[in-house]
Amino acid sequence: MQRILSAELPTHVGTTVRIAGWTHRRRLLKSVAFLIVRDATGTAQVVVTDPAARAAVEALTEETVVEVVGTVTANPAAPAGVELTDPAVRLLGPPAVPPGFDLFRPTLTASLPTQLDHAPVALRHPRRSAALRVSAAAVAGFRAALDARGFVEVHTPKIVGSSTESGANVFALDYFGRPAYLAQSPQFYKQLLVGVLERVYEVGPVFRAEPHDTARHLAQYTSLDAELGFVTDHRDVMAVLRDTLAGLLDTVADRAGPALALLDVGVPEVPAEIPAVHFTEALTIAGAPADEPDLAPAHERALGEWARSEHGSDFLFVTGYPMTKRPFYTHPDPARPGYSNGFDLLFRGVELVTGGQRLHRHADYLAALAARGEPVEPYADYVAAFRHGMTPHGGFAIGLERLVARLVGAANVREVTAFPRDLHRLTP
Repeated sequence: MQRILSAELPTHVGTTVRIAGWTHRRRLLKSVAFLIVRDATGTAQVVVTDPAARAAVEALTEETVVEVVGTVTANPAAPAGVELTDPAVRLLGPPAVPPGFDLFRPTLTASLPTQLDHAPVALRHPRRSAALRVSAAAVAGFRAALDARGFVEVHTPKIVGSSTESGANVFALDYFGRPAYLAQSPQFYKQLLVGVLERVYEVGPVFRAEPHDTARHLAQYTSLDAELGFVTDHRDVMAVLRDTLAGLLDTVADRAGPALALLDVGVPEVPAEIPAVHFTEALTIAGAPADEPDLAPAHERALGEWARSEHGSDFLFVTGYPMTKRPFYTHPDPARPGYSNGFDLLFRGVELVTGGQRLHRHADYLAALAARGEPVEPYADYVAAFRHGMTPHGGFAIGLERLVARLVGAANVREVTAFPRDLHRLTP
């Protein structure tokens, strides 16, 4: 007999089926016992009246893996309107050691550090696993949106030979006796691959050896990167990002509907044209000093509130960040060279995406490095590629964990990360 998932039970009323999953909860009443079995799609209620079957259920511990064969019976009071009756219950493994916290309650009462210490079990809670399903749907949506626009998925090295992007903020390691580093981003490689494939994207881990201990930072996170050639300026990149986000969120709504419903959240609408302000205007809106070189989290929150109240938008582009705060490969604004053709996208008051137009002429790279007093040697292979003809190009990177956290209303990115790595956590 083929196994049926709990979500499929309403289509099998009146038939005998086999389900399997974890013992989510037992409710032992005087005349009847209820066994709640959890699987990947939800829970199923099993009604136990036979004394022998009841004795087996009474002996179960939470999280013990079981198989149940029974008749699907309609009952409006049961989950999804059906339940299993006349069951035969069989253990598929030894009795489980119950977890140190209740997984059957609507929310986990254990502290976040406790949940993370016991992640293999805590992640089984429906709300925690729902966030992972939203994350998976977001990645699928990112891929689908860019595939539809002629982008090619690529895979770039995560072990690199030079701490090029920000030497003090990389993880060093021994590579067969030579110094090497974990890649901070695929930035250089995706630019070089624009010279091969024109439009590329990557989904992969990035590593930041930054001693941040905040609710929005991780030492390893998943970056959704894209780069495209033949752009006029950063606004072409912003347009592609807007369409990518819209497609991504459509996929989340389509593929993760039950998870969103369980979390009681909806998918925000992406405006046909996301409102945008220049960095200098953003400082004014946020009430920051005019000489502030960057936006602090408090400024971003204020800008998020402004975008919601003035434009009804959860999204806001901030363009034209000072060149001093952008990487050397960023293209300056031709009209205001002190400012960049770069941008951030804020989502509900938090920086979600960084992007912009890149330099594409070899001479401009040499000049940019010289202006910052940086040697060419660490970037030699990267910079040399621009001698052979490169299209005007640009791109962006989305932080997956931040995106999912803002989508589901999580206060901490660790709540939506299966096994986070941060300043203090290296296990499990």
